[in-house]
Amino acid sequence: MARSLTKKNNDKLVARVKEWVDQQQNNTYNYKQVAHAIGASAPIQQRTVAMTLVDMAFNGDLIEVSPGKYKTPQRTALSTGTFVRRSNGKNSVITDVDGESIFVAERNSLHALNGDRVKINIAARRRGVEPEAEVVEIIEKKEQTFIGSLQVDKYFGMLLTDSKFLATDIFIPKAKLKGGQNGDKAIVRITEWPDDAKNPRGEVVDILGKNGENNAEMHAILAEFGLPYVYPESVERAAKKIDAGITPEVVAARLDMRDVTTFTIDPKDAKDFDDALSIRRLSNGNYEIGVHIADVTHYVTPDTALDREASKRATSVYLVDRVVPMLPEHLSNGICSLRPDEDKLTFSCIFEMDDQGKVINSKIARTVTRSNRRFTYEEAQDVIETGNGDYSDEILTLDRLAKILRADRYAHGSVEFDRAEVKFDIDEQGHPTGVYFKVSKDANKLIEEFMLLANKTVATFIGKPAGRRKPKAFVYRIHDMPDAGKLQDLATVAATFGYKLKINGDPEHVNQSLNKMLADVKGSAEENFLSTLAIRSMAKAIYSTENIGHYGLGFPFYTHFTSPIRRYPDMMVHRLLARYLDGGRSVNVDKLEEECKHSSEMEQLAANAERSSIKYKQVEYMSDKLGQEYPGVITGVTEWGLYVELEENLCEGLVPMRDLADDYYDFDEKNYCLIGRRTHARYRLGDKVRVKVARADLAKKQLDFVIADKISRPDEDDMGKKVTVEQALNDRPGKKRRNPRNTSRRGH
Repeated sequence: MARSLTKKNNDKLVARVKEWVDQQQNNTYNYKQVAHAIGASAPIQQRTVAMTLVDMAFNGDLIEVSPGKYKTPQRTALSTGTFVRRSNGKNSVITDVDGESIFVAERNSLHALNGDRVKINIAARRRGVEPEAEVVEIIEKKEQTFIGSLQVDKYFGMLLTDSKFLATDIFIPKAKLKGGQNGDKAIVRITEWPDDAKNPRGEVVDILGKNGENNAEMHAILAEFGLPYVYPESVERAAKKIDAGITPEVVAARLDMRDVTTFTIDPKDAKDFDDALSIRRLSNGNYEIGVHIADVTHYVTPDTALDREASKRATSVYLVDRVVPMLPEHLSNGICSLRPDEDKLTFSCIFEMDDQGKVINSKIARTVTRSNRRFTYEEAQDVIETGNGDYSDEILTLDRLAKILRADRYAHGSVEFDRAEVKFDIDEQGHPTGVYFKVSKDANKLIEEFMLLANKTVATFIGKPAGRRKPKAFVYRIHDMPDAGKLQDLATVAATFGYKLKINGDPEHVNQSLNKMLADVKGSAEENFLSTLAIRSMAKAIYSTENIGHYGLGFPFYTHFTSPIRRYPDMMVHRLLARYLDGGRSVNVDKLEEECKHSSEMEQLAANAERSSIKYKQVEYMSDKLGQEYPGVITGVTEWGLYVELEENLCEGLVPMRDLADDYYDFDEKNYCLIGRRTHARYRLGDKVRVKVARADLAKKQLDFVIADKISRPDEDDMGKKVTVEQALNDRPGKKRRNPRNTSRRGH
């Protein structure tokens, strides 16, 4: 009888879930939101809700848009969408109506290419089987270019490409080779793909150089992401015509700060100095601190060739061995760069601060400045550590105030991610000869803190105007709250190591809890694992006219004002500031939002290109170390193998599933591990392993390792038993269990 009542109650709960889901239209939700909405508060009820959503997704009644997040499909037989081509044959279409990814077999693709807009016919859904679609029309073709190596025959050529978006080589008629030779790295545009042809036809757009040459490979990486690798000569010529033009009339219209002690602190190889700091003691005992930024928009005016090129690029791109500047060098390294002993036009945030680091007041003004000294980070750090050197009093004061600002920022919920950055020593041929790590020290943090203060001040000035005035359209740098499901996963996994993480409540207290966990985990075996999960739980920061604040920094208002030489959004902010300071009307918000979206997209492409160049150099660096063994940490666990990061140089490679030959391993996604069927051996995210370098494929930018030895985890007891994520999920709130690790060293 009791069992029958339980089943009846369970059926009622499932029915309530389905009824609620049917009303959601295009909204997304996770099991916690559903459970809260229908009043299912008991743990057993919440598990039922979670399993109901899983079953509905399996049966095709829901779409799992990301792990643990669902939405109701808005399907019709005919639909439109964007085609996604994959070299492994797993093509798909992302539908316009609800963003669902639907599989398209090659035979049903009409040879659509990645990014093409298509019309599809969706087959009737069968229980437990993924939906499938057929392309019935290509509505709009996207111009396609691919990078690869030319193989030239007597009458034609082929482009051999390793693109993840194309499984076949591209046929090129002899007349369309543009002088390309065998072994050249080339960019090829697809011109047609006849229905009865196995290979698409194309033409060479540009020859980048010989395959394997450093310049050719770096240009290929830029081209792969649609980023420019040369500067148009017409734009270079336009830039060279610009003169500094610091006339008495220009100076008279600005605040003249040339007599105030001012200096720059930058990397030793930097040439574009776009920010400087000034400091002087006021008669009341407080400090006047100026954050001075190159006034790029004084020289780059709207609707000129220079401005159009800068807008299109949106950002400078930083590859391993070079910078591809947003602005021509005549401006970025010359006229606009705040070089020492030269008068410069600047846009400044000027603060009055007391001895305790409190900002008494601030103002924003167009200024004229003159840097007295160019410091490298190393030189400034030496002053901070020894107390000796040029302008030591000024640097030590700024360092002390910066530390107060930083402590206050963390106390109010700013997240502290402090990870080493990989750098390479490069020889004249571009070959990596060594690896070192760039670590942020006090000198770096000093500059960072005052740039953050300036960016926050500018955003608050526009976003929160005095009195009852409405905010005008502006460019904000926004950062959304973390994905609730990922944050819950992080808290659950952290608990298995004995760390508590608060995930409910206001962002300030959640972030304080996250900072405590990141501090506690320092130096432990699980540091890399938990730090990686914490970063993955965070959203990406973007540009937008709609301000939602910056979650990671804990700032309600934030923008980018301090780097106009290398970021177009900063130029946009400078122009808006100048307009509004002069009493101008608000600009068109829709047009501004389009520019924000473009800048965010270009920033992501630049970041992808930077990572790709690092990956290429890592593989190149390790290519002469085949057979050597290194200790490493598992940084990724997938159904196709393990990603391992070497402790010595942070180079990352893959241990393919096929090379785990001692057993057949199953992928346990929930617990981030592979489990051997026979031996029950586990390879889990964060495990220390010893690997041997097996393969180095430069074309694919891929390192392959094989496991040489497994190093035990610190949370394994004498029986080799572990507390899994699944077990942690099943623990009821308040239920005590043995701490799986010794926590006596925490905090040291």
